[in-house]
Amino acid sequence: MFKTIRNAWAIPDVRKKLLFTLLILAIYRIGCVIPVPFVNIETLAANSMLTSGNTVFAYLNTLSGGAFGNATIFAMGITPYINSSIIMQLLCVAIPALERMSKEGEDGRKKIATMTRYLTVILGLIQGTAYFFYLKGWNYLSTKGAGQNWFAAFVIILTFTAGTALIMWLGEQINEKGIGNGISMILFAGIIARLPSTLYYMFPIQKATASMSYWYRATQGEWKFYILVPVFILLFLAVVWVITFMQDAERRIPVQYAKRVVGRKMYGGQSSHLPIKVAMGGVMPVIFASSILSIPQTIQMFVQNPGPFWQGVFNAFNPSGWLYLTLSFLFILAFAYFYTTIQYNPVEMANNLKQNNGTIPGIRPGSPTADFIKKILSRITLIGALFLAVIYLVPSIYSAVGGLTNLSMGGTSIIIVVGVALETVKQLESQMMMRHYRGFLD
Repeated sequence: MFKTIRNAWAIPDVRKKLLFTLLILAIYRIGCVIPVPFVNIETLAANSMLTSGNTVFAYLNTLSGGAFGNATIFAMGITPYINSSIIMQLLCVAIPALERMSKEGEDGRKKIATMTRYLTVILGLIQGTAYFFYLKGWNYLSTKGAGQNWFAAFVIILTFTAGTALIMWLGEQINEKGIGNGISMILFAGIIARLPSTLYYMFPIQKATASMSYWYRATQGEWKFYILVPVFILLFLAVVWVITFMQDAERRIPVQYAKRVVGRKMYGGQSSHLPIKVAMGGVMPVIFASSILSIPQTIQMFVQNPGPFWQGVFNAFNPSGWLYLTLSFLFILAFAYFYTTIQYNPVEMANNLKQNNGTIPGIRPGSPTADFIKKILSRITLIGALFLAVIYLVPSIYSAVGGLTNLSMGGTSIIIVVGVALETVKQLESQMMMRHYRGFLD
């Protein structure tokens, strides 16, 4: 990977794209440390629920690169854009008019993208309003008086919403002029920026002097460092290896093309294959499940003093609870099949093979081919969904056993980081291949 980056840096055009991507990410990180007006930052920084622990707030803080916990202009992060993309994909399946629009080529995709942008701003406005009520309810505002509170509400909510729109624009600039997927790169930058503080909160160790006995120091938490940290490192490396392996794993369906004679030349007759990736949905099923399950704790931000019943409901959806983990497992499986359904159409794939005189050995063209592809997709999707669910749940189980924090969402973060790194390297290789660069794969 490092050799690929070094070789890409030697090409002027690719180097400009890399520098532009780094510039956009630097702008994003600057916005993550600029607080919004009328918020008491010192008091807010003391709230560990927003920065550590197994809560949705800590998860949002990790994805936003620490901006959520500090109430900065980019506090909403890229989450509203991801949620709007999910909603638009669902609507394109449920509403025939939107489905036809999405199949109209470039013009249809532009219209869908415009709707996604407007929906992103609306979701950013809703989440910004929820966050304002949370800050106001817990006395994190530095204003007094009804008039000042109304003005502060307008400024804070407007700033959060504008920050959401600006992050979306930065991501689109990376897509057009940089390297990699803009949204993924912003997520990658936010997670990497939070890694040092995440490790700090993960293994809290009390100070101990040399005169203290070993067992006293062990009771103060040093055993977590000397035992759990090496285990965590080995587990992390194993998870990274599995993710790297599964990202490139695919099921290849053999395809045989019939021979045809045009004039004096013969075409076709060659053998090929139809590749189907095991992890075809990537991290999207995990993001889908996390977004749905984060709704109860988002509602909790509006409620200041819930009763015993509603407090029990909110506690049941805590990411460290068994109910949340069970629902996460089921939702990941369900969304993996849903994502496969909207991405792959076995009937259309079978028709394309038939039109190009291609057949799967031993399978008749037409409906039998579509049924065969559907069966293969179902099996591959199950394997990929189980892979995502295990990667998502292993850090959570490890954190429950070791009594650690900031690991319930660790699986999602690892999948995002490794997936973005692999995808970026592939794009660099394709950019160099387009310029006939030799030796970059040696």
